[in-house]
Amino acid sequence: MVEHLNWTDHLAAIASEEIEEIIQIPVNKPKGKYLIAFDPLDGSSNIDINLSVSTIFSILHCPAGITEPTVEHFMQKGTEQVCAGFCVYGPTAMMILTTGQGVNGFTLDRDVGEFILTHPNMTIPEDTVEIAINMSNQRFWQAPVQRYIDDCIQGVDGVREKNFNMCWVASMVAEVYRVLTRGGVFMYPLDTKLTTNGGKLRLLYEANPMSFIIEQAGGMSSTGYERIMDIQPTGIHQRVPVILSSKNEVERVMGYHEE
Repeated sequence: MVEHLNWTDHLAAIASEEIEEIIQIPVNKPKGKYLIAFDPLDGSSNIDINLSVSTIFSILHCPAGITEPTVEHFMQKGTEQVCAGFCVYGPTAMMILTTGQGVNGFTLDRDVGEFILTHPNMTIPEDTVEIAINMSNQRFWQAPVQRYIDDCIQGVDGVREKNFNMCWVASMVAEVYRVLTRGGVFMYPLDTKLTTNGGKLRLLYEANPMSFIIEQAGGMSSTGYERIMDIQPTGIHQRVPVILSSKNEVERVMGYHEE
């Protein structure tokens, strides 16, 4: 990916989840006005079992006049993203993309080698009955998340008065794609194992680009306490809790945190 991106003429620097420091464009290559941060292979633990893996990317403006970007120049809030997207490599290869004017889905036509617009103006239903969360971590969750999941599990017999489905693919992109296509809640909340790290998912490479896509499709994205895209980054590998989904469900989870 870095090799290909070095030749685009559009980038001033690159940041990858897999590399500790930012990557400069070689001096013999033309530089552009954008920065890119990406997770090259989300869901890599699924390779051995032949489940979907993916790539996530976020594009930012490089500040004017900067020819040698540093980590500081990547420290932009999610609201400052120019573009965000992901590619999912499943039964078909798809690219989901937003430039701040809604969300569109493109499917790779292998016969012509082009991505074709197949899912225009993707939107997320405000209500849902699907939850994606790693239940093996339940004993480590904070009280608001415990309460929310308990309410959902009780189904028609509880305060929610409806039954929920639960699934976990261990791939953020696969979960978010399902949210985009039929609604749902994806949660990787803060728990006692993650407190010192601040969360599981990285702000620049995962949380911000996915939040941009989700919000552009009519959903919401939060840490439980605040909007993810309002967070001021402090490091290129900073981690945060992520709760994103259908609007009414995120508002409910945030309400539990406020209480």
